[in-house]
Order: sequence, then structure tokens, then C-alpha cells
Amino acid sequence: MAESINSAPGTDQLPVAVIGAGPVGLAAAAHLVERGIEPLVLEAGPSAGTAVRDWAHVRLFSPWSEITDPAAEKLLAPTGWTRPDGSAYPTGGDWAEQYLQPLADALGDRIRYGATVVGVARAGRDRIVDSGRDEQPFTVHVRQADGREERISARAVIDASGTWSTPSPMGADGLPALGEKSAAVHISYRVPDLGHPAVRARYAGRRTAVVGSGASAFTALAHLADLAEDEPGTHAVWILRRGITGSTFGGGEADQLPARGALGLRAKAAVEAGHASAATGFRTQAVERDGERLVLVDENGRRLDPVDEVIVLTGFRPDLSFLSEIRLGLDERLQAPTALAPLIDPNVHSCGTVYPHGVNELSHPEQGVYLAGMKSYGRAPTFLAMTGYEQVRSVTAAIAGDREAAERVELTLPETGVCGGAGLFDEPDAAQNGEGGGCCAAPATLQIGIGAPAPAGGC
Repeated sequence: MAESINSAPGTDQLPVAVIGAGPVGLAAAAHLVERGIEPLVLEAGPSAGTAVRDWAHVRLFSPWSEITDPAAEKLLAPTGWTRPDGSAYPTGGDWAEQYLQPLADALGDRIRYGATVVGVARAGRDRIVDSGRDEQPFTVHVRQADGREERISARAVIDASGTWSTPSPMGADGLPALGEKSAAVHISYRVPDLGHPAVRARYAGRRTAVVGSGASAFTALAHLADLAEDEPGTHAVWILRRGITGSTFGGGEADQLPARGALGLRAKAAVEAGHASAATGFRTQAVERDGERLVLVDENGRRLDPVDEVIVLTGFRPDLSFLSEIRLGLDERLQAPTALAPLIDPNVHSCGTVYPHGVNELSHPEQGVYLAGMKSYGRAPTFLAMTGYEQVRSVTAAIAGDREAAERVELTLPETGVCGGAGLFDEPDAAQNGEGGGCCAAPATLQIGIGAPAPAGGC
């Protein structure tokens, strides 16, 4: 095996620090083990897939065949693990219990739970110092659940900590809307688990604003529509920053992930059935009180009728605070690696096209540190698990010094069936019926049963 190309001289005996024991972090560890390199996985939560468990009630729109990693399966094989039916769609809870936790158990003491990474740097060098920088190992500052702190030396760092802990706010300018924080008791940033009695009671018979236009918003609308069938007075107000067009509900039948297409059509059915109404061209600027209820106000002073609750599903953003002493090369808009950003930019991409990418697109000025998984996408949406698995396969090959394998990236992703970019700042009445992207027509109108299972998810 060739000498590692991304480790400082003399550090090859040190472990590779992997931040996060989610799907991509665990896959990275499995690929490192396969190459004879010791990983040390640092997980802030008490178990594998802590973030995934937070949305255990949500069904993924990717089947089992697309959410398990080949190297991980090899590691699991001797344990007697049985791969689930590849055509079935698991919930987040299924994913965590039937795959992520068994994989973590197979990795054993290579994982430390309750270990929050609060800083990464070059040993003895802050981000200013050039002298001898590349010869130093990485130092990872960790805070344990009991408050103890330690420093861990590593030959390389793979940050697969995701973005789940940092949801984007309601404000259309990327900042919290005025009054958003003070109204926090009535605002959630997660798809509600309406199977939980206390959560169900929070939304039953209430008027709820759902802010967002992606798969999570579709899921929330579909779930609230189901609730409205049983609980009179339940109604969702869908807050959209643009108008409703042919692409608003996703790709429909044109989506190569059928469950994802069906999810958008369920949201469409919720609107058509009267369980949800839409406020279009509405860019939230303030949240005001009306007794115990909330009134949303947009940038033009437009005020909506009062609501009881607000569910904000406007995406996520990476937490870069603990990487402040590392020299990262990030796109100024997406906060994704500079070379990756043009491939995933939602302002310009059509049909969900993501070109094959690996270590070349994930590298930074600081050699040996990589953002992988959802965190590598910065603020861009529509990340798929298979993308992350291919990323870490390439990155671990590079760490091992196998450049040929690192650059042999093969990735084919299903198209969304949505033409044009994400329309992050489209005119509310802009027509987008397949004319801009040239790849597909507007999806046909289909009535999807409101009570059908919700094939959603964030993978």
C-alpha cells in the first residue's frame, strides 16, 4: 500500500477521528477498518444514529437497498446480521435499530458515546501559523458528557456530524424572524410525531402554519391532513416564499424515487382536500402575538390570520464553530467545499443532477480534514445516503494512499423530476411548468389517499 498522502509524516499509527456516529460516520469507520486503518468515532449522543432517532417516526423515501453501505455490510456479515428487504421503506427508527446500532456494535470500542467535539486544530498551531503546520497531527478537543475534557491526536479528521442540530430559522433573510425566539414555546423545527399523545394534542383541532417547501414540509402537511380526518378544526397553513407551480409538489410520477414523488402528491392532495391552505409569495419577517396565538407578518407588512402553532421546516445549516482553527475552503453561499458547491447549488441545478464527486471535491486547503455526508452539502438540500457512502469510500481510499481508488468515483442518483433550480427567490407568480429546465413536464394531478403511509425522510 502506498504511503498515506494526507497524513502528516510519522502520524500513520494515529487513528482517523470520525465525528458523528450517524449513517455516514459509521460508513466511514467501516471503510477505514476495511483498509486496515483504525477509526475513532466520536458521537455526542448516547447511541448510534442519535439524530436519526429524533425522527424515528418518519418513513424514508429511499428503500433499504439504497441506505446501507457495502463496506458496512461486510463488517456486519460475521455477526449474523440479516439485511432487510431491499424494496421496503424503513422509518428512521427502523434504520437506527436494524442497521446503524448493529453496525456500531460491530465497531465496538472504536466508538465513544457522549463525546462532543468542541474544537479541531493542528497540534500546537492555530490557523494563522504556517511553520511546520503540515508536519503536525490533528488535535481534537472533546468534552465528555460528565464535563471532563481531553485532547485526542489524529492523523486525519472526517467530520460527518451532519446538520440536524442547527435548523434554519423562519426568517426569509436567513435570520430569525422578529419575535421568533420569544414565541419558541409555540414553534417547532421538526416534523411532529402525531402518534405521540402529547404531540397529537398539541396540533389536534388547531391551526398550524407549516413554513417550508421541501420533503419535510410535505411530510408535515400530509400528517396534519391525516389528523384533520379525525380531529375537526385541524388545519394547516402552508407558507411558501414563491407561488404554487407545476414543480411545487416535486416530481410526482417523474421522480425516480417513487416514494419521494408520492410524498409531494400527498401534500398536493392535502391542499385539494381543504385540509391545508397556501399563503404564497410570503417571506416571513416577524412573529407577533395575538393573545395566545401567533400572527406571521411578511416583508411587505402582509399579515396572516392567527395560528396556534408554527412548524418551521426551512432546511439546515452546518455548525462550523468547532472548526474555526482549521483552514477550510468553503463556498460563500452554500458553506459547502468550494469544488463541490457548483455541483449541488440549488440556485442553478435542474432535475436533482449531482455529478460524481469524491475526495477531489471534498478537499480543503488544510490537507487531511474532510466534511462528509449532509455537512458537506452545507445549506444545500436533497442529500442522499448513497452520496455520503460514496464520499467516504473515496476519502478513506485517499487517506490510505490509494489515489486510483479515491478518484474512481461512481455515483448515479435518481432524478427528482423537478425542472429548473429550487427557485429560492422566484417571483410568486413565476411560471415553471417545465419550460426552464427542459427535462420534464409538470407532474400529472393524482389523488393520493390521505391515509396512506408517509414515505418521507431525510436520507
